[in-house]
Amino acid sequence: MHILLTGATGYVGGVLLPELEQRGHRVRCLARQPHKLAGKTGPATEVMAGDASDAADLARACAGIDAAYWLVHSMESGVDFERADRLAAERFATAAKAAGVKRIIYLGGLGADDDALSAHLRSRHEVGAILRATGLDVVEFRASIVVGAGSFSFDLVRTLVERLPVMICPAWLATPTQPIAIADVVAYLAAAVDLPPGGARIFEIGGPDRVSYGAIMREYARQRGLTRFMIPVPVLTPRLSSLWLKLVTPQYSKVGRKLIDGLKNPTVVTNDAAGREFAIRPRGLARAVAEAMHQEDTVFAGKRWVDFAGAESLPHRYGGRPSGTRLVDHRHAVVAVEPARAFAAIERIGGVNGWYACDWLWTLRGWIDRAIGGPGMSRGRRDPDRLVTGDTLDCWQVEVCEPPRRLRLAAEMKMPGRGWLEFEVVPRDGDVTIHQTAVFDPRGLGGLAYWYAIWPLHELVFKNMLAGIARHAVRGS
Repeated sequence: MHILLTGATGYVGGVLLPELEQRGHRVRCLARQPHKLAGKTGPATEVMAGDASDAADLARACAGIDAAYWLVHSMESGVDFERADRLAAERFATAAKAAGVKRIIYLGGLGADDDALSAHLRSRHEVGAILRATGLDVVEFRASIVVGAGSFSFDLVRTLVERLPVMICPAWLATPTQPIAIADVVAYLAAAVDLPPGGARIFEIGGPDRVSYGAIMREYARQRGLTRFMIPVPVLTPRLSSLWLKLVTPQYSKVGRKLIDGLKNPTVVTNDAAGREFAIRPRGLARAVAEAMHQEDTVFAGKRWVDFAGAESLPHRYGGRPSGTRLVDHRHAVVAVEPARAFAAIERIGGVNGWYACDWLWTLRGWIDRAIGGPGMSRGRRDPDRLVTGDTLDCWQVEVCEPPRRLRLAAEMKMPGRGWLEFEVVPRDGDVTIHQTAVFDPRGLGGLAYWYAIWPLHELVFKNMLAGIARHAVRGS
């Protein structure tokens, strides 16, 4: 089947794409910025440059398509997102009908159709109505908060829990909701292609747990091992809450305000049509949260921090740059040597060889670590010149060792979070670039305070460490 996927560079579309490819569908992605899909599509997938709000681009994208996914929204485009979503949906519906598309699949939001709906949910429902008005076979799914690594709603919950040991909880945190794991959302969306013809249908989907937003926060805190105190108050309105959100998590304030306005609306499943039509049994909240956290670790394990080199031209930031829940301090140096020689200098780090700079600070850190029950810096290393995956290296463990390209160390010292130190050697026109990246996954507010407090020492240690590695690479010893 030939499928059009809009929103492939977004969160849900990005997770759905490999599932559609795995099922053997021919997929065409319409993307305003095609480069964002580079390396993320299979050989049979077509990436078409175009704007999902442009009638001509939509007409080209819909040509020869059997089923089309509409996973586009405009909440980040400006104040009047309702109008933008309405116009885009109307143009898409016109293009799909003219091209003879047999089925449209759309993901909207749960919530009763009444005057009390927030602007966000009202817009989601309006888009579904526009698509159904075409008379085509439209399958509309309505979901509440999607739990997954990269979901905006889940990231918002997680950030609040991580940063606030004590939370003032307005009444809307008790609003009932029915969260669903991203894996189950994708399962429903992918299965919709194979439904028998049946005209326009709406399926409400959710996990088995009906809980409050506060309960989602408590479950995340439990799995992260964080103690959080929630103080309920009846007077904090969604408007005041959005101002509070802007103060605590400014990176989410633009879209967060629009989402918070909708938290007064219960978002629970009120009919069982999805249970009757699909052989999908969604997982519970605890499992969904655990899988989201595991997925973040999986993505991190394969991440190439070389990409942070592109941010070097930006103003230097105290504390490094965020990447999901993690904070990243990336540095690089260009050295006129062969890759093997550069990696040999990296591979000799630690133990009796020292850390190329500020060894006295490493020693002091080791004493402090031993005093609080950690391994300290006295464990040394198995071999002075070579490392293998699994080796102990002072207060680190070698997590990845791939000569002459990559070395990743996982911190085993006592600290409020998890830390890694990674080196990567990248050849370039007769010389090499040595990338050095320190990554920290802070555990709660204490973890953030720790990272920012020791940042001046990181500036001293990591800057001089990289310079020392480069010098030893040139000297060959």
